[in-house]
Amino acid sequence: MTVLYIILGLLAVIVIAGLVMPSRYTIVRKDTIAASPAAVHAFVGHLEKWPEWMPWEQDDPSVVTKLSDKTTGVGAAQSWTSSKAGDGEVEFTECDEDTGIAYDMTFIMKDKRVPAKASIRYAPAGDGTEVTWSMQGDLASMMPPVIRGLMKPVMSGMIGKQFARGLAGLKEKVEAAA
Repeated sequence: MTVLYIILGLLAVIVIAGLVMPSRYTIVRKDTIAASPAAVHAFVGHLEKWPEWMPWEQDDPSVVTKLSDKTTGVGAAQSWTSSKAGDGEVEFTECDEDTGIAYDMTFIMKDKRVPAKASIRYAPAGDGTEVTWSMQGDLASMMPPVIRGLMKPVMSGMIGKQFARGLAGLKEKVEAAA
């Protein structure tokens, strides 16, 4: 009987934690690249260059990306489909060679559209450029209350790891081209 009470108590703690944890998330990863912001921007600010350093297409061969007619500058956009990771869209809202890009991202999951705001920013760092990749959003529209609070740290770890891999790939490509 004691074991049952312990299990029920743990379940209650998990449910309460899921309900009280915030559903908003922010993911941030940084790396320093031995190149100018303009050299970094040559890969970040042009959607046709993203497959060269982004980890998602490398990890998921089912990804099919469709670029809009505009592939750089404000309004540049792409969409993707994936049998493994789901579908989505990206549209640049800022694009500056000196400071970086900002973009709206929408994850499409069946009948749900889950928006996020993201950016890749550049800042001088000695002889190089510090690149900061961040994304903010809210899991409220995506999952039931109990699950979304618990998913926040899991999501941060998974996407954070992908951001770190993407920045490493970007660093490799930019430094090789410089």
